[in-house]
Amino acid sequence: MGRRVLITGLGTFWGGRLAQSLERDPDVDIIIGLDQDEPKVKLERTEYVRSDENYSILSRIVQATKVDTIVHTFLIVDSTQMSGRMLHEINVIGTMNLFAAASTAGSTVRDVVVKSSSLVYGSSPKDPVWCREDFRRKDPVNTRVERSLTEVEGYVRDFAVDNPHVTVALLRFSNVLGPDIVTPLSKALRLPVVPSVLGFDPRLQFVHEDDVLRAIGFVLDRRLAGIYNVAGDGLLPWSEVARVCGKRTMPLPFVGANLAAAPLRRIGVELPPELIELLKYGRGLDTVKLKEEGFRYRFTSAGAVQAFVEAERLRKIAGDPDGSYIYQEDVETFFRHSPAVVREQSAEPS
Repeated sequence: MGRRVLITGLGTFWGGRLAQSLERDPDVDIIIGLDQDEPKVKLERTEYVRSDENYSILSRIVQATKVDTIVHTFLIVDSTQMSGRMLHEINVIGTMNLFAAASTAGSTVRDVVVKSSSLVYGSSPKDPVWCREDFRRKDPVNTRVERSLTEVEGYVRDFAVDNPHVTVALLRFSNVLGPDIVTPLSKALRLPVVPSVLGFDPRLQFVHEDDVLRAIGFVLDRRLAGIYNVAGDGLLPWSEVARVCGKRTMPLPFVGANLAAAPLRRIGVELPPELIELLKYGRGLDTVKLKEEGFRYRFTSAGAVQAFVEAERLRKIAGDPDGSYIYQEDVETFFRHSPAVVREQSAEPS
């Protein structure tokens, strides 16, 4: 029998993309995705199950489907998306329910992969240039998203200790860029003038969206356990990132940067407090551990930025600056099956 995989957050960017990737894997027999929202990408053999935000139905799904693998992609890492209460419900309560379902008597779950973020390291002038997986942040946790991710990682560690028969992997991803992913950082880079913090030019690290999916697949295939940093090689000054994007920077005052960034909200760009701290002090991840397991990145940090720039250029040429099309099943069904759609006949062989 092949692998039976359950994905949380199927309606999100990462959940949908991961399901697409697993559908191409002949060793995966069953794929089930949970989310409040329907998938936004085309899926062929993934089964979608509607769930509430904290996955209260998850235990029943695990028992009924006998899944052996859970990939937890639905952790909110952007605090601008929702209220603090809802963020806590999804990240903390949702993860608690996930591990409760995976640890019930008779559970068939043998592998769990959790997609986390380098936000757990914080960003401080006291930090080393490269944060290893065993690094403990020097400053207290100040933002709600960092606090929730720290709580989640505590549950991950406890679950791994209490369930030694389950292989548990936690992946901490750096700042993601690429052709399709939308984050507060990518939104900032799309502005005519890129925001920065006065007196600071931090060095940042990036990971291409394709390498994110490849890293998850790599850990799944090899059934790796433990914590792994995931980021492209190299650090880039923020001013250099803006220059590569063909932009200049607009410094925000060091004191009151959050207040000074408020006008950006009117054009749909919010700079969460954790991003403003990053724009002061930067962050670098030591990625030796995953490389020692055999993982090879396709993109460096600079390569991820360049891929983002090229995609933006193509969108402008194509007249789709936002890349706004979202897959909708009913629309695609119309194009595939409606008699109103005129279909070209393939030429007969001569």
